[in-house]
Amino acid sequence: MKRCFWVDEKSEIYIKYHDEEWGVPKHDDRDLFELLILEGFQAGLAWITVLKKREAFRKAFDNFDVKKVSEYDDAKISELLNNEGIIRSRGKIEAAISNAKMFIQIQKEFGSFANYIWGFTNDKVIKNTTDEFPVKTELSDRISKDLKKRGMKYTGSVIIYSYLQAIGIVNDHETTCFKY
Repeated sequence: MKRCFWVDEKSEIYIKYHDEEWGVPKHDDRDLFELLILEGFQAGLAWITVLKKREAFRKAFDNFDVKKVSEYDDAKISELLNNEGIIRSRGKIEAAISNAKMFIQIQKEFGSFANYIWGFTNDKVIKNTTDEFPVKTELSDRISKDLKKRGMKYTGSVIIYSYLQAIGIVNDHETTCFKY
């Protein structure tokens, strides 16, 4: 079975992520929030690092309950900074909390975050028809700009493009991949 070039065939966690999750359209706000936060934590690191720590992140961040995360205080930040199971970056932790607040504002404005993010493509999946994979596009530039305008951090165009791939708005499976 042929998979995308980036999948380490020796890594069960990578195979499972690729085969069952990456590029599958997601409309559940909890899933969308989780991946948005994890993409921010991934900045400057390999995605496999995040995948290996994902369960610890879920536990540490109350299963990515956006309301709970938005209410984290200094004591919780200290607890997270001492949690060896996650990526311990004060800036990324504080951004996650701040982004949770903005996420809730977007939910209030659009009815759901899914309505907001999928509205950029009129609920359509963008399917890559070549095996050329950009790191950002006009779409990710536009979404990044809007999220930053709303106060979100760690939402640059490259991070957002990766996010769009992860949540299935962009299908970037290689044309030879069985998921294409």
